[in-house]
Amino acid sequence: MKEKIAIMTDSTSDIPRNIVEEYNIQVVPLRILYKDAEYRDQVDISAEEVYRNLPIEVPSTSLPSPAEVLDLFERLKREGFTHVLAIHISSGLSGTGQLIENLSRQVEGLVIKVIDSKNISMGLGYTVIEAARRLAQNASFEAVCTHVQDILAKMKVYFVLETLEYLTKGGRIGKVAGTLGQMLNLKPIITVNEEGVYTTHAKVRGRKKSVDRLFETIKEHLSKPIQNVAVCHGAALEEAQQLLERIKGHGNVGEMLFSHVSPVIGVHTGPGTLGFVVYQTD
Repeated sequence: MKEKIAIMTDSTSDIPRNIVEEYNIQVVPLRILYKDAEYRDQVDISAEEVYRNLPIEVPSTSLPSPAEVLDLFERLKREGFTHVLAIHISSGLSGTGQLIENLSRQVEGLVIKVIDSKNISMGLGYTVIEAARRLAQNASFEAVCTHVQDILAKMKVYFVLETLEYLTKGGRIGKVAGTLGQMLNLKPIITVNEEGVYTTHAKVRGRKKSVDRLFETIKEHLSKPIQNVAVCHGAALEEAQQLLERIKGHGNVGEMLFSHVSPVIGVHTGPGTLGFVVYQTD
């Protein structure tokens, strides 16, 4: 029987909307919970709305709605899909992938493979895009799954925050020192380690130095063969555009994408989030 394959991810992947639509990528929203209301990430609420409301209330975040996930699987079955490749936010940062895995066992008539990206934002998103591109070349389900593992091994994400306050409050600080950083005005370059949790790549003091160090970090990657790059930000548009231009002026850059972090990520990182994702294309 001919395979009909769907690519699925979650809303923390930060994939630009036009690419989601181009490749028919299925995106399951996480949820943002306020005392009096609940919103679906990137569906009912924007990151800007979250940032505006932070001085009043810092919301909590939650996994996707199980009913919504099961509805998606049933719809894909009705549309004739035979296979689903679900690539999700790091299990070290969220239980989303585990939820999808558990729900997939309740579904009959679909082959569902769940992959833990051990990453976040466009580190996850770029992997999903590459899976969708490989699928568009008529690759088999098995070949796409193998391609994803190859891409994940090369994918690196780095970012700086205006404040560590929200990462600390949300308990997502991982191996990044929180309180100390606030006291010393430390703006660490944060990355995601092999276990898929946040860790400090470099310690820098002050915003300007941290952004400069971010650029130095990408230059180290761009000293090697062609790299694809995505710049992401949360309420740091001007700095993100400047970083993009600096990267464009450097050699060895293949494709460049530009993205905004999701509201759920914004809850945990706060305004002033600036980062990039890079991986070698060969």
